[in-house]
Amino acid sequence: MKIVFATNNAHKLEEIRDILGDKFEIMSLADIGCHDDIPETGNTLEYNAIEKASYVFNKYHIDCFADDTGLEVDALGGAPGVHTARYAGAGHDTNANVNKLLHEMEGREDRKARFRTVICLITTNDAPKHMRNVPYVKTMNRQLFHGEVEGTITTERHGTDGFGYDPVFKPEGYDGTFAELGTDVKNKISHRAKAVEQLAEYLKKMEK
Repeated sequence: MKIVFATNNAHKLEEIRDILGDKFEIMSLADIGCHDDIPETGNTLEYNAIEKASYVFNKYHIDCFADDTGLEVDALGGAPGVHTARYAGAGHDTNANVNKLLHEMEGREDRKARFRTVICLITTNDAPKHMRNVPYVKTMNRQLFHGEVEGTITTERHGTDGFGYDPVFKPEGYDGTFAELGTDVKNKISHRAKAVEQLAEYLKKMEK
């Protein structure tokens, strides 16, 4: 089954493909010729995931899913939250984001945090199977999937695997950060893995 993941983030794309395996052919926005700056105007992860998936589905008429992920730190009132990717400003500067987070957390005893992922899947799966992804088939089905992992923010970076905040997020029940645990472990326990597992189960049922 071919399906578009509404992202051009190479790290996210690789992670999703690793989690889903070879049961699905996951295409990126670039694969369908989409180079638009897709809007993310919501103040919740759910809103942004729906907004991104809807944009792609409505413009390209193809089954797709989009995710929005946020790091929520208790001591910072839930920040960075929906601003996780742009915490230090525009540009998705990972190093700057982590630096800002560590600075904001200096001297704080409460270091509890969680990663949350919301995936919005939009398909034409209520149309006959042979007619899916045909532009004039307007009917659509929308599903949301949620994944969450609790943990703590470390006082400094640890590990070199992963991306984003992985070097400073230690999941509950583990001795190392996501960046120390490595891709194989992370892809089994992460917030995104949990949401993608639900997505995969739904897609399998849809194909029957």
